[in-house]
Amino acid sequence: MKVIIISDIHDNHVNLNKCLSWCENNNIEELICCGDVTNIETIGTMAASFPGTIHLVRGNINLYKEKEIEKYANINNYGRLGFFKLDNYSIGLCHEPFLIEEVKKKGICDYIFYGHTHRPWIEEKNKINTVNPGTLGGMFQKGTFAVWDTTRNKIELKILETINK
Repeated sequence: MKVIIISDIHDNHVNLNKCLSWCENNNIEELICCGDVTNIETIGTMAASFPGTIHLVRGNINLYKEKEIEKYANINNYGRLGFFKLDNYSIGLCHEPFLIEEVKKKGICDYIFYGHTHRPWIEEKNKINTVNPGTLGGMFQKGTFAVWDTTRNKIELKILETINK
């Protein structure tokens, strides 16, 4: 299974649409969003344009109410912290890095995905892969995201401006 991990969109619809178009052409089945989508219209774009399941946590700069997300059937909204199984992997999810320790208390994780810093990062420590996909919105850094092939257990960071639709 191929999974895309995004964070910190900050309502940049141009970058979001380019990324979602790339997903469609690259057989991406699930989307993990580590927060700071910002408003409900951007969530609506994501839900309408991505046919698979979307896993979402709330960031520190969001202007929507949790209840507004309920109308999107393909979004699993976890609030501030998420913990779920995906293709036999245990996944932890949060926005700010200081919440990583809270995520670990929910259970043993193979992967923890987070955002907030806008800096793409992959680190393996104590058998836990911690991944920040960077900022899809391209704020303070180039627009980036991560792609995870669960079959091969390979994750890579991508720079949005270098991908072709």
